[in-house]
Amino acid sequence: MKYDVADLSLAAGGKKRILWADNDMPVLAAIRGRFAKSKPLKGMNVSACLHVTAETANLARTLKAGGANVALCASNPLSTQDDVAASLVKDFKIATFSICGENRATYYKHINAAIDHKPVITLDDGADLVNELHTRRKKDAHRIIAGMEETTTGVIRLRALANEGKLKFPVIAVNDAATKQLFDNRYGTGQSTVDGIIRATDFLMAGKKVVVAGYGWCGRGLAMRARGMGAIVIVTEIDAIKALEAAMDGFEVMPMAKAAKVGELFVTLTGNKSVIRAEHFRVMKDRAVVANSGHFNVEIDIPALKRLSKKVIRNVRNYVDEYVLRNNKRIYLLAEGRLINLAAAEGHPASVMDMSFATQALQAEYVVKKRGKLSVAVHDVPMEIEWQVSRFKLKSMSIGIDKLTAEQVAYLASSGEGT
Repeated sequence: MKYDVADLSLAAGGKKRILWADNDMPVLAAIRGRFAKSKPLKGMNVSACLHVTAETANLARTLKAGGANVALCASNPLSTQDDVAASLVKDFKIATFSICGENRATYYKHINAAIDHKPVITLDDGADLVNELHTRRKKDAHRIIAGMEETTTGVIRLRALANEGKLKFPVIAVNDAATKQLFDNRYGTGQSTVDGIIRATDFLMAGKKVVVAGYGWCGRGLAMRARGMGAIVIVTEIDAIKALEAAMDGFEVMPMAKAAKVGELFVTLTGNKSVIRAEHFRVMKDRAVVANSGHFNVEIDIPALKRLSKKVIRNVRNYVDEYVLRNNKRIYLLAEGRLINLAAAEGHPASVMDMSFATQALQAEYVVKKRGKLSVAVHDVPMEIEWQVSRFKLKSMSIGIDKLTAEQVAYLASSGEGT
């Protein structure tokens, strides 16, 4: 088995971490038990470009239990848990290509190793693997039954490909599933982003002006958590509906040009590039903290920040770089502008990833069943999978819900009853 990880001797600690996370992932565990018996992915080569964390390890274990031959590479150079990567190779015999802190060349070498695995199914977090299959590795795209994408950023890229008529195989927008967006994006990102910022800076939220760029589900989650810790939350948006929603949720809403003058902590969660730019850095307060929780490190215009600075002091604290502007004002950039929740913390709690990865596992089974029947487009997750995951999760939480009576079913299906 081919692999490339930092240090296999870390495997024992990684296995403990994987099994600890598994305790909080009962839905995925139930699917893994069924997969082990039915083998719905038997003989299928599956390549996943995901954050290599304990939670992802349990998804990889589930796919393997279903009969898949799994290869895993990182979807971000700083998000790999090296002990988990070692355990995946040593204890679970899953081909893993991932090293925390790997440079760009190694990052793409690992993505190409995952493509060399000759997958028929792909799982992506940011669409870098699928993008490679649409650019430098086009000849390998023909064998793909379907791909799955689980980030807003990735879905944006794939919809653009589809709109341009360049998409080469069906892709499922797992990110857009309610069982992913409403929970993973909102509660997972909200909590883990705060966790990463605090670990990196020891920042006190209470009383601080926190600027949240973007009020999608991730932005909503962070705004909610920051306010819960006593922060004065300001939201910036380009979408009039989302801006109105943020205002009615009780947050201050203003353009970034205005927020930049008053904010103390800035976090981008948009899926777009250059959300914080030179004109914003120029008016920020001394010692402003800037972080990103979107998938790519382009949301903050780091080259512009470098151009404005007379000096950059690396690692004034772990994951904190100090940029000294020409007027001696200091701006602190966290985790080199990469995903703060995974670079400086451990990512989303296992309990919420249980739903996202359960959806991924069931979706892999679904695309095999639908082989050759899916159009080349970006597809939504079928509602039957959404309901199945939700029912499993409620059961694991010992929560019951009502059922429609026969009379209610008939009423909802009829048009005759009125006032």
